[in-house]
Formats: sequence, structure tokens, C-alpha cells
Amino acid sequence: MDKLLVRGGRALRGEVVISGAKNAALPEMCAALLTDEPVHLINVPRLHDVRTMRRLLDNMGVKTETHGERGGMSFVAPDALSPEAPYELVKTMRASVLALGPLLARFGEATISLPGGCAIGSRPVDQHIKGLQAMGAHIVVEHGYMIAKLPAGQQRLRGARITTDMITVTGTENLLMAATLAEGETVLENAAQEPEVTDLAEMLIAMGARIEGHGTSRIRIQGVERLHGCTHQVVADRIEAGTFLCAVAAAGGEAFLRHARADHLDAVIDKLLEAGARVAAEGDGIRISSPGGAELKAQSFRTTEYPGFPTDMQAQFMALNVVAQGTAMVAETIFENRFMHVNELARLGAQIAIDGRVATVTGGARLSGATVMATDLRASASLVIAGLIASGETLVDRIYHLDRGYDAMEAKLRGLGADIERIQ
Repeated sequence: MDKLLVRGGRALRGEVVISGAKNAALPEMCAALLTDEPVHLINVPRLHDVRTMRRLLDNMGVKTETHGERGGMSFVAPDALSPEAPYELVKTMRASVLALGPLLARFGEATISLPGGCAIGSRPVDQHIKGLQAMGAHIVVEHGYMIAKLPAGQQRLRGARITTDMITVTGTENLLMAATLAEGETVLENAAQEPEVTDLAEMLIAMGARIEGHGTSRIRIQGVERLHGCTHQVVADRIEAGTFLCAVAAAGGEAFLRHARADHLDAVIDKLLEAGARVAAEGDGIRISSPGGAELKAQSFRTTEYPGFPTDMQAQFMALNVVAQGTAMVAETIFENRFMHVNELARLGAQIAIDGRVATVTGGARLSGATVMATDLRASASLVIAGLIASGETLVDRIYHLDRGYDAMEAKLRGLGADIERIQ
């Protein structure tokens, strides 16, 4: 099992290229199921989850290819598909549920294993099921599988007004894809507004879908009889960009994040500015400079749905707060188990107290290297950031979590001057 060895104490300087967003690429790969024509994606990140999704599509009968230097992938989903996602391929990746809507919309049936993934809390699929049932699908859950079919004599899903009980990104994406081939109009209320949802909608529009309101809480979709192929570039990963912003802020130095979108990171950038770092959009990216975490001010924040502070940036910013000056309150409102990195940060010398879903971080800690264990994807990134500012050597174990969401993170950090290596 691979590990990362980090020797801290170096400022970060230079340029890093931000990869395509995992949380956009995965639903867009599933969107290829909506047509029998070729779909080409550009800027697909080289991640474990992407490889898993490709194996899932291959297993169904989709013809997939990689090509080019820009993360190119092509997909052709013929009419003779096996609309099933078995547990063996689904268990490590929750995003596999995104095949449910497209398969049901095009083929009238789907059998999808209940998903697995990181242990950061419950992410139920009941909202997906509720929405598809409102569109006329019959869905039962048996033996760990969601079995979905259209009623006898019904050829297509039917448009409906769907209000989810909570804001759900994958739920919005699943219902959005399903609605593109439904009969009539579908209105998604309480829809997720994340840039990845907007990017998926733009891809679907390029395939011939009729969609309005994406990027707001109400999305209208006029169903069409068929979609065609397209070429689409995956939007830059705002969470990878935010992670590198926190790394440079904590370690000190100056870096340019090429392809990063400042307009997708307003909440994170605002907190970095308040902390004392200098951050600004510049050309095709974002430039940050920082004197280092010990000269910054700790910042309190509360995670919430986009455009608020993202839960996927909570752990990374907490690593910065640990060494910044002052005390900060961090409230996690999205996932119930997303403070598992706290005990590992404490092994490095962090002072953090947890009361339910609120963590109180006493800043100004002098971190020293130790062996720590990653518990989920973003926790892994927070431990790497902590290692960059700790004295001595930090060994981060179980980095397979990191590889699920970061494309060659250690190589990109080395390009900025970090002393970091992968140990097999």
C-alpha cells in the first residue's frame, strides 16, 4: 500500500496546472449512456474513481478509449447494453449511482448496486429514487440493488415537478440526465447549484438537451426524443484548486494555479483574504502569495451548499487554521463524520476540540512530523498540507483515498518545491 513521505519546512513557489474536476467528469461519463453516438471528453483527470467508472461502463458494453495528451476519453454506448452495475464495481465509488438515471431514461430499465465510497457519513439515494418514481418509474430495493423499470406499455419517463427534501448534487445530476429524454417538462426544485452541475448541463445541451436555469435552484428541462454525441471539456477542479491555495497559504510562498476558476471559489478565497494571504484572479487562473500560516489569522467558517463554504474544503482549511494565529470555530453541516482527520492532525501537534458538529481550533501550533493515517479523500489532503508545515518527516498512510480525487498530487507539489515522495 502506497504512502507519502513529506519533509516539511519548504515554501511553495511556481506554477501548478489544475486538472479537470472529478465531480464533473464522473456524471459526464455516465451522460454518454444517453446516446448511441460518440461522446468525447477532454481534460478528464487521471484518478482512481475515473478508472473505476470506466470499468463500470466497459462492463455494461460501452466502448471506451483514451487518447491525446489533454486527458481525452471517448465513449460509444450501443443499443445492445447490459444496464446493470454490479456490487463488485460499485462498492468503492458512490458516484456509480449516476448510471441509474441515464440507463432508465434510454433503456427503460436499470439494476444498480447500492453505492459505497468514503466513510464520511450517510449519503442516501432516496432522493434519486423519489424523483425517478415521480417520473413514472417503478423502483424496488432488493438484496442491496436498486431495480428500476418503466411500467408495461410506457415507453419513456414522464416529466414531473420534483422538489427534493434536501439539496443533493448527485440527485440533481441523476434527475437532470433522466429528464433530458423524458416526455414533457421536468422542473427540479431545490436543485444543487454547484459548478459541476452547471458543467454537466452545458454538456447535455451540447448533446441536444433543452435545459434552462442550471446554476440556480430551479432547473427546467424539456424532454427530447433522442440526444446526439458531442465534444466537451471538463471544467477545472475547484476543490483541487482550493487545496493548493490552502497548501501555499500554509507553507508560505507564491504560486500560479493555471486553469483554476476564482469565480467557483468565492467563499474559500474570501476566508484566505481575511486570513492575510493575497489571492487574485489572473489570466487563465489564480495567483496566491502568503507569508506562511504562522503569520496568518485563523478563520471561523460553516460548511454549506454552494455557493457557501464547501464541505470538501473543510479539512484542508482546518490544517491551515491549526498553525495560524488565534482561535477558530469550524461547523460541519453537510456530513456527520467529517472530523475524522482531527485525531490524525492531533498526532502532529494540532490543538482541536470537538463538540458534536463543531470543532474549536486553537491556532499557533508548532507541528512535528509523525506517521498519520488517511481516513477519507479530503482528510488525506489535510494531512499532506499539515506535513508540508511540520518539522521533520510526516508519513501519510492509506493514500489510496487521495488517489481517488487528486491527479498526481505529490508530483504537482514537487513542482512547487515541496520535499515529498511516494513510497510503495
